[in-house]
Amino acid sequence: MIKVDKLNKWYGKHHVLKNINLEVEPSEVLVIIGSSGSGKSTLLRCINFLEKAQKGTITIDGKVVTHGSRKLHLIRRDVGMVFQHFNLFPHMTIMNNVIEGLTQVKKVPKDEAIELGKQMLDKVGMLEKADTYPSMISGGQKQRVAIARALAMYPKIMLFDEPTSALDPELVGDVLEVMKKLANDGMTMMVVTHEMGFAREVADRVIYMDEGKIIEQGTPEEIFNNPKNDRTKEFLSRIL
Repeated sequence: MIKVDKLNKWYGKHHVLKNINLEVEPSEVLVIIGSSGSGKSTLLRCINFLEKAQKGTITIDGKVVTHGSRKLHLIRRDVGMVFQHFNLFPHMTIMNNVIEGLTQVKKVPKDEAIELGKQMLDKVGMLEKADTYPSMISGGQKQRVAIARALAMYPKIMLFDEPTSALDPELVGDVLEVMKKLANDGMTMMVVTHEMGFAREVADRVIYMDEGKIIEQGTPEEIFNNPKNDRTKEFLSRIL
């Protein structure tokens, strides 16, 4: 579903991603862990073409994609992304936030978009809040709405960039529960997270990144119970 080959990214002289190679299979849940500044979020943003990598190739669902690709916005529709911060439009109801992409990008008639919006809000347990505004709901609820908004575009892949890091601890569980359901439904997912319990339970594969490189990868059992690389061992000893 995703193939990244020799991907390199610089900010000025700072080499952020260094020869990244990885593949994500359909319906696989890949969790990326590592310290802040290790390149995890930049990698996701390159895969969604929010950032431009200077070298390497990204293949999505069999198509090699570059920033120069025609109809990049159509390709990006297949890759849903959920950020640390929810980026909901404060002046729109929850329903209108969810269907904005459907009506404006996919040109879906509003009545049809609302029906799809209801399905997605129901999926994340937020249907009863459809007519309220973002200021009237909690951070965890806003993040569930952001997930519904991404799902409404029927993406082939979902990218999650630390989706719980901005939430109060008691709100984290509801968002992780929605993500677990998506994984169980067979959604292809790449997740950058510090939630090691989620990684252990849901990931098919875990990647540890450090200083712009993939240092080690394996099953959750291999990474958490028997890491091979000393840097992986040191990282896990600090957080577990």
